[in-house]
Amino acid sequence: MDWSFTKMQGCGNDYIYFNCMENPFPSPEKYAAILSDRHFGIGGDGIVLIKSSDKADAFMRIFNADASEAEMCGNAIRCVGKYLYDNNIVRKTEMSIETLSGVKHLYLSVDTSGSVSSVRVDMGKAELSPELIPADLPGKEIIARTIRVGDENYDITCVSMGNPHVVVFVNNTAVLDLKNLGPLFEKHILFPKGVNTEFVRVIDSHTLDMRVWERGSGETLACGTGACASAVAAVLNGFCPIGEDIKVNLLGGRLIIRFTEETVYMTGGCEKVFEGVISVV
Repeated sequence: MDWSFTKMQGCGNDYIYFNCMENPFPSPEKYAAILSDRHFGIGGDGIVLIKSSDKADAFMRIFNADASEAEMCGNAIRCVGKYLYDNNIVRKTEMSIETLSGVKHLYLSVDTSGSVSSVRVDMGKAELSPELIPADLPGKEIIARTIRVGDENYDITCVSMGNPHVVVFVNNTAVLDLKNLGPLFEKHILFPKGVNTEFVRVIDSHTLDMRVWERGSGETLACGTGACASAVAAVLNGFCPIGEDIKVNLLGGRLIIRFTEETVYMTGGCEKVFEGVISVV
């Protein structure tokens, strides 16, 4: 069967999007790995299926490049909002998207050409309890807690944004060997479902630099939920103020995060890269 797809990216976090409103996509776990291959497939950090929902305007499912399913992706959900609006499927600038981590609310900015240029997402409340991350560590919160990873000690702050995150503050993100360090965190025994890991340098009270090792995908150019987790962790550790915009610089671009007592807001761009058709058995 031939399937139309759209390649989209937010801050370089690129996925292959399929409209599954009327027909189910076959074996997404299998094809996520095949289609994401950057040499023999379309290339991307995974695939996103846009489905109908009885709770929201649409339902987003995400499968990583290693075929694992993710609960949520901040960069992907902005692209879903753009896809729905630009293709006249949901023609409104405020919409709701169901995910495995709940319903998220989107606020779309439309440029003079009539296309969506950026999206603000209400990402929901940041969860700090170890059992909600999950992390096998005692206490009500994990803030600047020292753990052993490989042969080194690291101070970690754990945050769930609907998916698990560990934030590590460092003096220099450029010198990190994420290819070797990332998997040590991702598969650490303390995190039974694996974990996304953000390595963050504080530039000033409103600016962070971040590199990310994503569970199931490896190092990516950006991670929306990771940027949210990093801003939350920066506030919890006293580096940034609560309730104000924090710029998070990623390898693929910049996101604006605002952490409040009630929720976390993420604002960023979203772009269509190209469209095509592929045969899927």
